[in-house]
Amino acid sequence: MKVPIEIVPYSPDWPEQFRTIGSQVRRALGEAAIRIDHIGSTAVPGLAAKPIIDIQVSVDRLEPTEAYAERMIGIGYTWRADNPDRTKRYFRESPGMDRTHIHMRVRGSWSEQFALLFRDYLRSNPEEAGGYAAMKREQAQRFRLDRDSYVDAKEPMIWDIMRRASRWSQATGWAPGESDL
Repeated sequence: MKVPIEIVPYSPDWPEQFRTIGSQVRRALGEAAIRIDHIGSTAVPGLAAKPIIDIQVSVDRLEPTEAYAERMIGIGYTWRADNPDRTKRYFRESPGMDRTHIHMRVRGSWSEQFALLFRDYLRSNPEEAGGYAAMKREQAQRFRLDRDSYVDAKEPMIWDIMRRASRWSQATGWAPGESDL
C-alpha cells in the first residue's frame, strides 16, 4: 500500500525532535560523526514539509559502512544498502520510531555542502522558502501516491534555488557554520 505524500505546516517541535534523535546518533557514532546537522525542510523555520526529520552525518569516509551500520542498527535504524545514491549511506527509522531519514556523507563533499547551502539559503530567504513550500504542496496534491514523480517534479525548482543560493554564497562569503550537534 502506498502512503500518501503529506505536506504539513512547520512545527516548532521539529528542532527538538532533531536534537533528541541527533543526540542518540552522536552517542552511537562518537567521534566518527564529525558533524551532525538538521537538514531538509524541517530544518527551515516556517517551511511546510513532510513530517520527516532529515539528519546529515558527516564522516571522514563511507567505507567500511558496516562499522557505522552496526552502531546505527543498534539504536534502531535500518541501513538502506539498496539506496542508489552512492555519495551517501542512508538509514531509516524502524517501525514505531519517529519518521527519520539519516544521510551519512563524506565531510567536505559536494553532496554534504549542497544540503547545508540549500538549508542555509532558505533560512536566510523566507520568500524563497515560501515559494518552495507552495510548489511542494502543489506537487504533493498532483502526485499524492507517486513519490518518484513528486521528487522529479521538485527538481527544477531546487536547481533554480541553488543557482540563487550559489550567488548568495559568493556575495555573503557563506561557509558551513558549526555543526548542529
